Amino acid sequence: MIYSPLEQFNIITLIPLHTGNVYYSFTNSSLYMLLVVGLVLSLFQMVTAEGGRIVPSRWQSVVEMIYTFVCDLVEGQVGKAGRAYFPFIFTVFSFILFSNLIGMVPYSFTVTSHFVVTFGLSISLFIGLTLIGIYTHGLHFLSFFWPSGAPIAMAPLLVVLEIVSYCFRPLSLGVRLFANMMAGHTLVKILSGFSWTMLGVGGLLGVASIFPFGVVFALTGLEIGVACLQAYVFTILTCIYLNEAIHLH
Repeated sequence: MIYSPLEQFNIITLIPLHTGNVYYSFTNSSLYMLLVVGLVLSLFQMVTAEGGRIVPSRWQSVVEMIYTFVCDLVEGQVGKAGRAYFPFIFTVFSFILFSNLIGMVPYSFTVTSHFVVTFGLSISLFIGLTLIGIYTHGLHFLSFFWPSGAPIAMAPLLVVLEIVSYCFRPLSLGVRLFANMMAGHTLVKILSGFSWTMLGVGGLLGVASIFPFGVVFALTGLEIGVACLQAYVFTILTCIYLNEAIHLH
């Protein structure tokens, strides 16, 4: 039987729930979201339960490294005004990072490989950051869509372009994360199936299968790096957008 490389992204209903034509079933995606949240909370609770050790344990070092990394990221991109939003940014980074890494476990499910998840997260951030900008600056926030020094005659065109560019932010933010995770997992699946087929044939092809298997191992390491990098990219862009909402530049 030939399996599709995209089969790993199938949404499977575990507990069917619906009201009329409105479906809100509990799926494998929902399960892994809860698993990610549970693992992150359990890890942080385990590390902070004893108030931290003078000589940190291995897991405490990991949590402190993530904490320091995000703290420096917020301070560097937003400044002191971003400290109030650090818990939120830290939560976003932790959720995406652990979702990506758990998706690297064989036979697991990658939550961030679905556009509906990544776009839902990005559009929520977009709405929240826009409200922060309006709350901070009031109607003066509309000046964000008018480039300083631009001629008045260009106003109708420039304002429309700025608004369209601003509204496309959540789309690009969601697509970037979803596309990278889906493409990487698909490529690994294709090469793994190709290697397994060669090994099953035997003979010279069986011996030659060691090469695509080696590529799969190398790609797996690359995918782990991409999982961490995409969490960083999503978070730093969020910080940049937060900085613009607070400082209007």
